[in-house]
Amino acid sequence: MLGRFGPGVGTQVVAVVYHQPNRNMATLKAISIRLKSVKNIQKITQSMKMVSAAKYTRAERDLKAARPYGEGAVQFYERAEVTPPEDDPKQLFVAMTSDRGLCGAVHTGVSKVIRNRLSEPGAENIKVICVGDKSRGILQRLYGKHIISVANEIGRLPPTFLDASQLATAILTSGYEFGSGKIIYNKFKSVVSYAQSDLPLYTKKSIESASKLTAYDSLDSDVLQSYTEFSLASLLFYALKEGACSEQSSRMTAMDNASKNAGEMIDKLTLTFNRTRQAVITRELIEIISGAAALD
Repeated sequence: MLGRFGPGVGTQVVAVVYHQPNRNMATLKAISIRLKSVKNIQKITQSMKMVSAAKYTRAERDLKAARPYGEGAVQFYERAEVTPPEDDPKQLFVAMTSDRGLCGAVHTGVSKVIRNRLSEPGAENIKVICVGDKSRGILQRLYGKHIISVANEIGRLPPTFLDASQLATAILTSGYEFGSGKIIYNKFKSVVSYAQSDLPLYTKKSIESASKLTAYDSLDSDVLQSYTEFSLASLLFYALKEGACSEQSSRMTAMDNASKNAGEMIDKLTLTFNRTRQAVITRELIEIISGAAALD
């Protein structure tokens, strides 16, 4: 039919029909690919939320059984009035994080507490042991010279007292003679709330010089050494359990928010896809009607 018209008219009609729909179809294809990608992400975040919810239930149950370990050690230090030695300014900070991410600001909060302390005067007397790769990654760039050891493979499985014992042994055999220290960890409050807190670290020398140690009857050097090691492992075990519970609850909340955001994005992309598709159909109808009118 187009052969009956002159070259100019035929070229103009073919150009309109050829270029415009291809551009719109490319847009529809890009929106469709992005929509499919966001739907897949939503499925992943929803699955991660369900897994974190199951892990959180177990972590909360384990935390209740682990609290007496940490609270008992802290109460002993308080009642014996154990204080840091004044003649030894060296301190050790233990950052309790894990190797896994996608859990909000759990690891960032712990690292921020240590980073703020390292930026203050007297930081040259502070060394850091990072439990988990997340704290190492945050602190290494600016404060790498303060890090003396890093513990990996944390957070993949629920922490056990054996893990805490091995960590305590690594601290005691690190070769760094510190006078006092702190364990920086996330203290679990509720399923949507946690806060950074710290637990004290004392050496055998500090415990021996406590003013009210005699209230616990006569203790020889071997008993104090054994208790120092056991209390360190107990505090680390308690901090690991608190951190694991806070991490799972935060990841559950983060994945829930991510799923909701993905749902909103899916709605917007679906609306954009439908509008663009309707515009393409309308434009094609106009071109067909215009072409039919030109043939008359």
